[in-house]
Amino acid sequence: MSHTYTIGALSRDSGVNLETIRYYERIGLLAAPARQANGYRRYGEPAAKRLRFIRRGRELGFGIDEIRTLLQLADHPEHPCAQADHLAGAHLAAVEAKIRDLQAVRDVLARLAACESANAEHCRLIEALDARVCAADACRHVPLLAPSP
Repeated sequence: MSHTYTIGALSRDSGVNLETIRYYERIGLLAAPARQANGYRRYGEPAAKRLRFIRRGRELGFGIDEIRTLLQLADHPEHPCAQADHLAGAHLAAVEAKIRDLQAVRDVLARLAACESANAEHCRLIEALDARVCAADACRHVPLLAPSP
């Protein structure tokens, strides 16, 4: 007989939270399991493998719809992987854009953190958040980032 899991054991084995497992069932990423006479869910090894796949995809930042597509491809290994390649490329472009945005945020914060004002009235960060220009000669207004397109 194959190994089966309670939802708690499946959660520990897969690294996926109990409520998230239930959510994945509700949205169809994970098939509803067989239930014992007492009503408890019993999951097989395929469910644990699927949840590990989903968790790794989520760790890479893929969204639910992308995970759904990747699962469909994994369920049909005879299909070409062009769709997976396209998803990976699009996701890579999004990650690279986020990295550029975070680098810009880092640069602004570095300028704001370098304020040498003696009091909060002329603090660069406070002024930037308050959208006002510093009156003191010791610091100058540092604009915040423009919103991403």
